[in-house]
Amino acid sequence: MAMLPAITNQSHLVPSDANVSALGFQGPWREPTFTTAAKVRVGITCCFFLIASCSNVAVLCSISGKRCKSHLRILILSLSVADLLVTFLVMPLDAMWNVMVQWYADELSCKILNFGKLFAMYSSALVLVVISLDRHWAILYPLSFTSAGQRNRIMLWTAWVGSLLLASPQLFLFRLRTVPGANFTQCATHGSFAQRWQETLYNMFTFCTLFVTPLGVMIVCYTRILWEIGKQMKHKKELSRSKNDLISKARLKTLKMTLVIVVSFMVCWTPYYLLGIWYWFQTEMIQLIPEYVHHSLFLFGLLHTCTDPLVYGLYTPSFKEDVHNWLRRVGGLLSRRAKNSKQLADSEMTIKDFTSMDGPTSTGTTLQSIF
Repeated sequence: MAMLPAITNQSHLVPSDANVSALGFQGPWREPTFTTAAKVRVGITCCFFLIASCSNVAVLCSISGKRCKSHLRILILSLSVADLLVTFLVMPLDAMWNVMVQWYADELSCKILNFGKLFAMYSSALVLVVISLDRHWAILYPLSFTSAGQRNRIMLWTAWVGSLLLASPQLFLFRLRTVPGANFTQCATHGSFAQRWQETLYNMFTFCTLFVTPLGVMIVCYTRILWEIGKQMKHKKELSRSKNDLISKARLKTLKMTLVIVVSFMVCWTPYYLLGIWYWFQTEMIQLIPEYVHHSLFLFGLLHTCTDPLVYGLYTPSFKEDVHNWLRRVGGLLSRRAKNSKQLADSEMTIKDFTSMDGPTSTGTTLQSIF
């Protein structure tokens, strides 16, 4: 997220049709506007927010309600929490920033919110690394199953603390910058680096720790896993319909689920980061690429937050049952409310009809008593 300052965090400071000479760019500056492409981006981001928040909360509720003590349970919980951080920190901030165009809050909010954005992205990537390492040990070293719970807790603590530390430079780099001679203020990193190469070095460090290193660990883990499975398939006589075989099938099912989650991470975020690398070494390219391309690649990266709970649901029958039960309860609640409303409406109609019928009768009775 913080990798592409001219595309995401400072997309309104450096629009595609003009550069900011006052902030280190060549050419005249024109105040950016809330373009049609940005409006589409905000609309899609809101849809992603609804999908990701509902689906990840459903995964959290489903897993929290289980009494099983599987060591994979805490990993999926952590992944859902990380996805919710992206959902509630990255998506709303991105949408509001596009709508408002410039930064209206104070500098402390500028620093904290951008720190939160990068922290959420780091946590999502590093939790996936922990899941990959867990599957690696489960398949290649099945006898270490007894110590898997403690090992996963240590790795998760390392991932979350590491995310905090790696995102902490955002607190010192982001600041408010006002364009001289214009009523336009933006939250940006301009002026935080004395030289251009320092900014490039920091961006490359973030790129390596946020994407390249996690991606490399995932590829190595799953390559070794697939290699080991291939070797085992050559010795089919060692596989029997025993209890041990059932355990291996359960592990293979979990492996498929985590592999799909990791592949979705690679597919969704790779184009966005490749565009960032291109920008760092050819800054003029931001004027050549249409604005909708930047928005589309960023939205494609956010799509990964929505796919994680869907993949989990496809490979977890109990989650499907939980969702069906919740939908059945909601449907029953809505039907009861509709039935009660109908009964109340019928009662009101009956009272009105009784009143209208009783009116003339009472009058007639009164007339008879008088005469």
